[in-house]
Amino acid sequence: MTLNITKTILITGSTDGIGKLAALKLAEAGHRVYLHGRDADKLASVIAEVQAVATGAAVDNIDGFVADFSDLTDVLKMAADVNEKLPKLDVLMNNAGIYTTASAMTKDGLDVRFVVNYLAPYELTNALLPLLKQSDKARIVNLSSAAQASISYQALAGQTRLDDKDAYAQSKLALTMWSMALADTVVSNDINVIAVNPGSLLNTKMVDEAYGQYWSSADKGANILTELAISDEFADDTGKYFDNDITDGTHGDARGAFGRPHADALNQAAIAELEQHTQTVLQSIFA
Repeated sequence: MTLNITKTILITGSTDGIGKLAALKLAEAGHRVYLHGRDADKLASVIAEVQAVATGAAVDNIDGFVADFSDLTDVLKMAADVNEKLPKLDVLMNNAGIYTTASAMTKDGLDVRFVVNYLAPYELTNALLPLLKQSDKARIVNLSSAAQASISYQALAGQTRLDDKDAYAQSKLALTMWSMALADTVVSNDINVIAVNPGSLLNTKMVDEAYGQYWSSADKGANILTELAISDEFADDTGKYFDNDITDGTHGDARGAFGRPHADALNQAAIAELEQHTQTVLQSIFA
């Protein structure tokens, strides 16, 4: 069953892939949806697409924000815009992500995967907590991955270069570890946090560029994101990892289940070490 209450939902990285599909599904269900993209023209085009299918309260409440998530200053500017524009936020879906890229290093000398996939949602979420606290029961959905690998803190700090696969897997573990810690931090504010692997090798542009093949439809990922955002089924779930891959080893569109992330995501000492290094990196950027 799905909550019969109109929600205000922000989805990052929603001009393409499963983020866009989730936005379409949520607007069609009558929710107020705010999109995000780094290209203003593409964002405007997708907003128009989402507006065309919107129903109920969503009809006049579809809009978006422009920000380049490889630039954390831009991320904080977007957060300020969101805080100014919205009175509350019921669901924050940190969907924006990057795998392959022609330019792996940001202007701050960091690997773009660590920035877009971890540091940007970290900064955005913390800046939007006041809005989330205005909701009766907010949810944060963080897009993890089946690919999770132990973090090199030299790589996080930009002191060591990684290949695409390792950078992506390490950044996704960082996001997952932080999700577990965040859930504990905001539990008193009645905010739920779930990390989710939406499914391996979904039929999206990012997967096509990285692998040139897919196992499951993009709808599989969009469907679980939609359910995690608004379904009553997940109303009391927090500090958990949803693995949308099928557990019998086959590939298809059937839904997964809650599972165990990488061991580091359940290790309090490892999570504390991540937080320490994260703060060091952020201080070096904003010093």
